[in-house]
Amino acid sequence: MTAPHRLSPGDPAPDFTLPTDTGSTLSLTALRGRKVILYAYPAAMTPGCTKQACDFRDSLASLQAAGYEVVGISPDKPEKLAKFRERDAVTFPLVSDTDRAVLTAYGAFGEKQSYGRTVTGVIRSTFVVDEDGKIERALYNVRATGHVAKLRRDLGLD
Repeated sequence: MTAPHRLSPGDPAPDFTLPTDTGSTLSLTALRGRKVILYAYPAAMTPGCTKQACDFRDSLASLQAAGYEVVGISPDKPEKLAKFRERDAVTFPLVSDTDRAVLTAYGAFGEKQSYGRTVTGVIRSTFVVDEDGKIERALYNVRATGHVAKLRRDLGLD
């Protein structure tokens, strides 16, 4: 397997319709007209992913006040995402991409380095999608801890 294709600013954001943690579905086109922060994480209820989700949760009001919607995406099943939402009071949608097709389209699934080994998995990434459905920012290999604070600074919110 080779390195995944990476998105760049100005690229159209790959559309998706995926099941959510609440049993409904969410599509990117339904959010058109709003700015969207889509973040890809490897696995719900793991320490790093929990820290990242809680950071987004704790920043959600100010992100929404600045016009951003937040959506988390992982290969976890909707049932696991629902447990994650309930356990950690996650207040934004979590979508399930069990076949990893959307993660792959965003370049957030493929070969990566983990503890000095090359493995295949979810590449922790964040995408800022503008109101027209275009990629404004594509951030790959982000850190779970401190990423939301850095993103807020980069977006001019702090």
